Amino acid sequence: MRSLTLGLSLLVGLSHGAALNKRAVLTDCLAEAGIAMDQIDSNDWETDTRPFNSLLAYKPDVVAVPTTTEQIQSAVLCGAGAGYKVTPKGGGHSYASYGLGGEDGHLVLQLDRMFAVKLDNNTNTATAEPGTRLGHLAVELWGQGKRAIAHGTCPGVGLAGHALHGGFGLNSHTHGLALDWIIGLNIVLANGTLVHASATENADLFWGMLGAGSNFGVVTSFELNTFAPPANLTWFVANLPLKKETSVAALEALEDYTLNTMPAELNMRVMGTQRMTQLEGMYYGNKAELQSALAPLLNRTGGTILATGTTDWPGSLQHFATMSLNQTHPHNEQETFYSKSLELKSLNGSAAQDFVSYWYDQAKNVTGSWYFQLDLQGGNNSAVWNANHTSSSYAHRDKLYILQFFFRVTTKTIPPEAVKLVDEWTSATIKSIPRSDIGVYINYPDLSLNRTTAHEMYWGESMPRLQQLKNEFDPNELFYNPISIQPDITV
Repeated sequence: MRSLTLGLSLLVGLSHGAALNKRAVLTDCLAEAGIAMDQIDSNDWETDTRPFNSLLAYKPDVVAVPTTTEQIQSAVLCGAGAGYKVTPKGGGHSYASYGLGGEDGHLVLQLDRMFAVKLDNNTNTATAEPGTRLGHLAVELWGQGKRAIAHGTCPGVGLAGHALHGGFGLNSHTHGLALDWIIGLNIVLANGTLVHASATENADLFWGMLGAGSNFGVVTSFELNTFAPPANLTWFVANLPLKKETSVAALEALEDYTLNTMPAELNMRVMGTQRMTQLEGMYYGNKAELQSALAPLLNRTGGTILATGTTDWPGSLQHFATMSLNQTHPHNEQETFYSKSLELKSLNGSAAQDFVSYWYDQAKNVTGSWYFQLDLQGGNNSAVWNANHTSSSYAHRDKLYILQFFFRVTTKTIPPEAVKLVDEWTSATIKSIPRSDIGVYINYPDLSLNRTTAHEMYWGESMPRLQQLKNEFDPNELFYNPISIQPDITV
């Protein structure tokens, strides 16, 4: 455990904070600690405060740009002393702009200048700085030793927000969630102390960080286990010629296949739009092995493989990426969209009928760039399911599916029909499902949830223990956003 002491003049300045301009106290403190800050309306300010979802353009009071662990410690202390909420921002890809605080007025710690990755070729473990993006991590691990971790498909997404809240991707059925590859964390706590957490050191904090990491501190470095990808991976797209009268049976065939037949080497999702329904994914092996693996499902659903390609690990990632893999600073990516997600134990019977009825009777009549994405997270051969369910605070390892409804527009406002489609389709899907069988993936958040319901949907049975950890490590809610975990006030 390592603490940091601010200089005397900083402490004096902070002690008179109530009598001085709050922002001036903060910027003076940061300046004396040698921490760079974005000047308001500068190019850096515009880049660092640009939200991924253009609808949620929150304005921080100050954007600090630390480049060392010591500077992160100082920035946390400066923010706390000046009465600010402190928000670390790694990739800035949050659907809800939680990296900007989820509201105006925060001290944002812009971490994307810290993106070094180092692989130890003796132990096959790696360290990554907190501003590392997924694509850069993949490029570095491959280049330094042909190693990898499980993670999502978007190169610009930050490792921190992604992995600390789950980290599902099109390799998770084979290799688990991104958080499953974290073996250690260095964390700056609300009091400025630097601690190390792992399964054997500060184990309770480590458990909480793996699933709810934004609530307890600022990660300054990740320690990662890695795996060696196979020489051949085969991407694929398959058409599902569904009609309203065949879709429920197809969903039930998919569920049976996912639960009982889908091999560990297969990673797959269903993509549906107004005009088509397809399977897409990645198989750890060659085309012939892929065809054999998919045959039981395609035979039951009438599906056909449209395209395949066999490649190496970087090629498999690049296939699903919309940009080059090696993303660092500066990085600009923005969309305008409205979305929601569900994590479900099943989608059959009445629930499947409700989902299909809205799909064909309502959604297909709405013109626009909408889709649903049904990720196959679970199943008897899934690494997500077969991992230790008590090793992290991620609450939804028991869910078979991650289902996302997404409506993208090219304007800067969301039309009413987009909100109506996403809201109603979500509600229709779950109206016959027991509440205990439903969750929400926090990396695809639902902005309509109030704080109490968000806690239930995102963290479920992990909440009591997470609230106790909040009491211990951040009782004054320095690390706050509108749905962050609250301390247990009964303790």
